[in-house]
Amino acid sequence: MVSKAVAEWEARGQRISVDGLEVFVLDAPPTAPESGDPLLVLHGFPTCSFDWRHVHHALRADRRVVCLDFLGFGLSDKPDLRYSLRMQADLVEGVARRLGLDSVALLTHDMGDSVGGELLARSLDGNLAFDVSRRVLTNGSIYIERAQLSAGQKLLLSLDDARLDDAGASLLNEEGFSAGLAGTFSPNSSVDPTELAAQWQFASRHDGHRLLPRTIRYIEDRRKEERRYTGAIETHPSPLGVVWGADDPIAVVGMTDVLHEARPDASITILDGVGHYPMIEAPKRFADAVLEYL
Repeated sequence: MVSKAVAEWEARGQRISVDGLEVFVLDAPPTAPESGDPLLVLHGFPTCSFDWRHVHHALRADRRVVCLDFLGFGLSDKPDLRYSLRMQADLVEGVARRLGLDSVALLTHDMGDSVGGELLARSLDGNLAFDVSRRVLTNGSIYIERAQLSAGQKLLLSLDDARLDDAGASLLNEEGFSAGLAGTFSPNSSVDPTELAAQWQFASRHDGHRLLPRTIRYIEDRRKEERRYTGAIETHPSPLGVVWGADDPIAVVGMTDVLHEARPDASITILDGVGHYPMIEAPKRFADAVLEYL
């Protein structure tokens, strides 16, 4: 049975067609007179736009906010194909075209940081469909060699890049998914179990959990084109703010030191007692920091 929170989030958005595929988008107007570029928000693996639920209202204080589910995630289509960061960036550009976005602020997390890196690289190459006026980056493996991948991530990467059959899918159940997700939170965080249950409902919609060995291949792309993505994150001229959970066991906080060396003008806020999902674990503190940089 679909939970109330899941149903409410779904009802607030719409599915739009991009290159023949249906993409879930939540396009929300500001709650007060608009004073900045629309905020384009990109989620991480293995979750979806629902991650931003607790900060969504705050982010809309003075600007339009556009959240989307990447292909293979959440409420978007989940075709059985090879997933890549460039493909997801194509999807974002398609959404931007459909919504008439010509200049945006960018808020990214986890895999979204890497998709954002590809978008920024295209911007530097002069062929991005929209301008990026400023950006806020949060917990993600922006320096992939420093990432401490979880046992679950390593297991998925060890599998063939293929949709799980019935036997494989039976091993990836709600209990295991929820435990893996909870393991990325800080020991100091208190997250309602219903949050994890909702995330499973999104991940398993249309058997999406069977695609996890495919959707995680972004990590291989990240390794292959590290300098393209990280270089663009470091050098794109738009003002950069960084909001990071200090207790992240995967995208360790030391990454922010390396980024600050490469980009001394970046503004960085470290959230103590917070892990990989600061927008879920400490939404008020996270939203306040993001709004400061926007």
